[in-house]
Amino acid sequence: MTITPPALSVFETLESEVRSYCRSWPAVFDRAQGSYLYDEDGHTYLDFFAGAGALNYGHNNPVLKRALIDYIERDGITHGLDMGTTAKRAFLETFQNVLLRPRDLPYKVMFPGPTGTNAVESALKLARKVKGRESIVSFTNAFHGMSLGSLAVTGNAFKRAGAGIPLVHGTPMPFDNYFDGTVQDFLWFERLLEDQGSGLNTPAAVIVETIQGEGGINVARPEWLRALADLCKRRDMLLIVDDIQMGCGRTGPFFSFEEAGITPDIVTLSKSIGGYGMPMSLCLFKPELDIWEPGEHNGTFRGNNPAFVTAAAALDAYWSDGQMEKQTLARGEQVEQALTAILDEHGGKAIVSVRGRGLVWGMEFADKSRAGAVSKRAFELGLLVETSGPESEVVKLLPPLTVSPDELDEGLRILARAVRETA
Repeated sequence: MTITPPALSVFETLESEVRSYCRSWPAVFDRAQGSYLYDEDGHTYLDFFAGAGALNYGHNNPVLKRALIDYIERDGITHGLDMGTTAKRAFLETFQNVLLRPRDLPYKVMFPGPTGTNAVESALKLARKVKGRESIVSFTNAFHGMSLGSLAVTGNAFKRAGAGIPLVHGTPMPFDNYFDGTVQDFLWFERLLEDQGSGLNTPAAVIVETIQGEGGINVARPEWLRALADLCKRRDMLLIVDDIQMGCGRTGPFFSFEEAGITPDIVTLSKSIGGYGMPMSLCLFKPELDIWEPGEHNGTFRGNNPAFVTAAAALDAYWSDGQMEKQTLARGEQVEQALTAILDEHGGKAIVSVRGRGLVWGMEFADKSRAGAVSKRAFELGLLVETSGPESEVVKLLPPLTVSPDELDEGLRILARAVRETA
């Protein structure tokens, strides 16, 4: 497929220079369905980006669309702040009955605002309020959002530099396998906690991603996560799991920490929790942590009722019978086999590794610029994939969970061709 870059005059002249994805994918998209996007010139693109994980159920999912249209047509509440509405009640009841009770998770639910970074900010704020301490520990190559509190626990130097002020009260520790297995897990972290001369203030909490998406698809082992949970319990620190991109079934189970068998004190969700790509986020926490005063943390757009409708519909349709988890894990095996074949084809020198779980996968290139070239060529061939990692050295695959085996095969063939043609 030959792509002729469109005349993007209004975007170039009026929109801020901060725009990014449109530079990687120079097309004007017009409509979308399932795993496909279509631009205004009629070109078709297979989407292995899925709104950066906000479209786990695909574009314009017909089940969710029907629920949304019915709600709008009967003049259901659109904007309700944190007032009680029938849509919110239906979502909370569904969330409790489909997700929390079957997993024996005790969480209270907070609606902190429309975005993932809103959820992270509320989690950090609550942890500090509960423990009466300021310090938060995060991990190397972490990404938790673009507001100041979230940036303080984010590792990426480029994103941190954009803050323009010192980012304080956050301390990074090595993520799983940061030293390639040569250093005992948490050796440095625990020693600092023990040593009165270390300079590390006792942290209120530790925040972690079970799989670092923006950091390069770095997968934490279940045993590492269990050891982290144990360390937090022994040292009186709260454990926050940021499940914004890896939650909602991306790794197989609905919550990415389920495989490790842990129960975090606080969990943040966003992206696909709304089901249809509409803004929505949650902060979940154990009941004993719910020490908020009424209105102590609020926001105008913390009650997105149309998102409550599509979120409840998604839980009912995809999470009531356990089939989505099985399907995602099966699709993940299909991706792993294809990526391993690409790795084998190009030897062990060009491609450092392939890694992932469920339907999030990464392919790291030795030549760090190669990932960008592969992503660019894939776009020209009709496939959307982005890059991640501290130097954008990883091609990242994030297809919808509803992708079919044939669509996966199609996209993986395009990816293999893109790797071949950029050698």
